[in-house]
Amino acid sequence: MSFFSFELDPALAADPVFERHQRGKMAIVPTVPLASRDDLSLAYTPGVARVCTAIAEAPGLAHDYTWTGNAVAVVTDGSAVLGLGNIGPRAAMPVMEGKAVLFKQFGGVDAVPICLDTQDVEGIIAVVKALGPSFGGINLEDISAPRCFEIERRLDDALDIPVFHDDQHGTAIVVLAALRNAVTLLDRRFADLRVVVSGAGAAGVAITETLIAAGVHGANIIVCDSQGIIAAERPGLSPVKAALAAQTNYSGRTGKIQEALIGADVLIGVSGGTVAESALAGMAPHAVIFALANPTPEVDPAIAHKYADIVATGRSDFPNQINNVLAFPGIFRGALDARATTITGRMKVAAAEAIADIVAGELRPDLIVPSALDPRVAPAVAAAVARTAERDGVARVLHRSPALGGVAVGG
Repeated sequence: MSFFSFELDPALAADPVFERHQRGKMAIVPTVPLASRDDLSLAYTPGVARVCTAIAEAPGLAHDYTWTGNAVAVVTDGSAVLGLGNIGPRAAMPVMEGKAVLFKQFGGVDAVPICLDTQDVEGIIAVVKALGPSFGGINLEDISAPRCFEIERRLDDALDIPVFHDDQHGTAIVVLAALRNAVTLLDRRFADLRVVVSGAGAAGVAITETLIAAGVHGANIIVCDSQGIIAAERPGLSPVKAALAAQTNYSGRTGKIQEALIGADVLIGVSGGTVAESALAGMAPHAVIFALANPTPEVDPAIAHKYADIVATGRSDFPNQINNVLAFPGIFRGALDARATTITGRMKVAAAEAIADIVAGELRPDLIVPSALDPRVAPAVAAAVARTAERDGVARVLHRSPALGGVAVGG
């Protein structure tokens, strides 16, 4: 069957999901009038040449006189899409388009989906570096671990614009916000929590590091992968997992996730696997379960509620949706407004605190994070991120920042 002659099954064609995606979910529209000769002379030749010349002499002007000051590239290689796995660049495009329209809807950020037909680390880095002048930020998406760690690190070092791997940091930021409110609701402390993270990929690593930075003792965190508990003495650990083992599980517990969950207060699932009900039975009373795999959570919420006081998923059809859309539109809005050169650790923590604070006065077991549709979220996150960028010395604003309510943050 030819790629160009494919016809959708009639039953699928009648599905409203496919109808919603027909011809994609986004389009390019002009922001200036093009109805007269004067319009053309200003927007294109000859007027455009004056702007080109000015930018050639002072490249920083591109931020104000092209779209780059409000544009983000959403880049994937299709190697780790949702819970679907390595489905390649074409099949990844609906997710990247979705990400782009969420950027626009919630953060006012123009985002372009870019699906690369290579999974070579050097190839991805080279392409994104070459694309850098066209954008004000890079959102890496659905790139499998451990390659994603090197790709993000090297691009962040090479480019003078923010580079953010959302599967790592976006997930970790929203998890931190949700757990902060959960422990408040349960009258607990981060320092007392015993946490199991199921999944040692991009999200699992970032969540573990974020929780340790937030005050959870590494000694009380156990990370599991498909082979079971990650412990220092386990043979064959990758460098990333060896680093995890050095920061966590000081007691050296071994076995599968069932052994890991004995006495645990919190389970955070980012694995795409399944956690048996028998394993949950070993958790401590008044537990917290975040089963975040999409589209199928590691634990069915109905089962999770039998063992936990607070339950969250990554899905929009259950309460407490821990979804990256709470983070990335506001993070990039704030970073772009501050003209940040990078996104620091403190900017990420500030984003988590802003998300948590939105619902701090109305907490209940089924409301520990705001709705993804809550219009307060992105502006609050943007303001917190922009302020922190200035404090961290990575802001280079040449004008007043909208995220700061018109307060100049740099020169």
